[in-house]
Amino acid sequence: MAPSVLRDLSPSSFNPQLVSIGPLHREDENVRAFEEQKVSYLFYLLSKINSPQEEILESCMQKAYSVMNEIKGCYIWTKNFSDAEIAEMMVLDACFILGFIIDEHFSFHKKAYMGKELQYRTIVNDLVLLENQIPLFFLDQMFQCTVLKFNSNVSFIQLIKPVLNSHKLFEADLKFNNISFGTNDHLLSLLHQCCMPPANYIKKEFMSKIMHSAIDLDRAGVNFKPSKDPTWVMDMEVKQNQYPCFFWSWNRPTLTMPVLSVHDSTELLFRNLIAYEQSFPTQCYVSSYAFVMDMLVNTQDDVAKLVESKVLVNIMGSNEEAANMINKICKKVIVNNSYYEEELEKLI
Repeated sequence: MAPSVLRDLSPSSFNPQLVSIGPLHREDENVRAFEEQKVSYLFYLLSKINSPQEEILESCMQKAYSVMNEIKGCYIWTKNFSDAEIAEMMVLDACFILGFIIDEHFSFHKKAYMGKELQYRTIVNDLVLLENQIPLFFLDQMFQCTVLKFNSNVSFIQLIKPVLNSHKLFEADLKFNNISFGTNDHLLSLLHQCCMPPANYIKKEFMSKIMHSAIDLDRAGVNFKPSKDPTWVMDMEVKQNQYPCFFWSWNRPTLTMPVLSVHDSTELLFRNLIAYEQSFPTQCYVSSYAFVMDMLVNTQDDVAKLVESKVLVNIMGSNEEAANMINKICKKVIVNNSYYEEELEKLI
């Protein structure tokens, strides 16, 4: 579960709005109505396999029973479920996710959510909430029991790519080259991996020196520019002009940054990725980035400057809304090491 100190700041960022995955929100009133839809996706998936549905379903259930201890170890259980209930829950949720992705991204018939973009977006958002996950190893096992029976040309990672790509925080493409998953991984942790810095990136102790806002840096002569083809999707770098010249405006330092897309789901994504970093032994590069943005943005004028510099795309509506969101996401967050300290020291 998300740390309560972070969850209490924005419960709606962690509660599924339409579909529950796993046990933590299964009893929430607002997700119960969708259970029938999940069953329909289960049978949609099974219908694509040239074998008796009862036989496939039994095979899936046996898989769940065979890894029951591993499944139980992935959750904090707030209610007692029997092994049979857990197995049914896992099989239904996994097959729903697989059926949903195939129906929306890998089929040629009319999509179930065509013309229902809000509902589709709500489901996709629910699938990456920290408290609404299914173990990735089990989702992969269900993929092997079902999808591979009728489509051997797609890999598991290829199948789930559309869900991950629909949650890009930045305009740069996610990196899928070196991702892997273990017993405790899920869709959110895989999304986190896609933003991982290369091994040669150096962390430094977070000194918490106050960096100037975007407006102040601009007045001091700093340019902002989008990163081009970065080796790391979240890379920031301060570049100095190597050829000092007579014209001061040509000699200004430049902070290159990833192009952040600020939209209705941005806060949800940041909060869940940061909560994941604060809950598990993993690298805190999303938290590091969020802290830098919090320092750069104090007011709507700072957002306007970043938008003007093409390092931020604001789809939220107003710059004030975007500034408020950026200023809220680091509250109560602890970061001991920063991936940006070495570069940002050049601007202090």
